[in-house]
Amino acid sequence: MQSKKQILLPKFQKILEQMGENIKLARKRRNLTTIQVAERAGINRTTLYHIEKGNASVAMGAYFNVLRVMGLQDDFLKLAADDQFGRKLQDLKLIGNK
Repeated sequence: MQSKKQILLPKFQKILEQMGENIKLARKRRNLTTIQVAERAGINRTTLYHIEKGNASVAMGAYFNVLRVMGLQDDFLKLAADDQFGRKLQDLKLIGNK
């Protein structure tokens, strides 16, 4: 089965590209090669290249394993953790149910 290409608006693609750049910088700060990270994460170097470029078609598990290799797995818990908009919606609903 062929995977479907993920389509993102340019401003959202920029966010993924920044995340990829952050991952690349974290790898370089740790003096880890692409070969080391790819092997330890159980992915090939091409996939790591795509992660560091912010490619949307790479599985979330691959991103997680790369972060895990560098000891940054807890950063995954920060995703959607501060849901300000959701809390505002919930508060409005609670206020309306007095």
